[in-house]
Amino acid sequence: MKQISVINFIEVPEDMESKAIEIRDMYVDYFRKQKGFVSSTFYRSVNEDQKDKYVNIVVWDSYDSYNSVVNIGFSNTEGKNSGEMKVLGKGFPEPITVSPCQYEIIDS
Repeated sequence: MKQISVINFIEVPEDMESKAIEIRDMYVDYFRKQKGFVSSTFYRSVNEDQKDKYVNIVVWDSYDSYNSVVNIGFSNTEGKNSGEMKVLGKGFPEPITVSPCQYEIIDS
């Protein structure tokens, strides 16, 4: 099985940083309880003119594990999975924007 990384590029207005961290922590707590979750790391840009740029990387032991958690979130507009969690970056309130994508390691 190949690990899969879900990499979310997130833009967070300055006055919403604590809200973004709170929501991200809630999701990590949820993911930790799911089969196949490996880790999550949250990054913030160090560039003064890009302090609103964040990256969240969530690692799963396989695409199958990831898919079993996200599952029906792919097929409904709210992005809700079977656990009623909004997945695919849809759990953050506006004006926070999230651009999620899934990646596999091809070289390290």
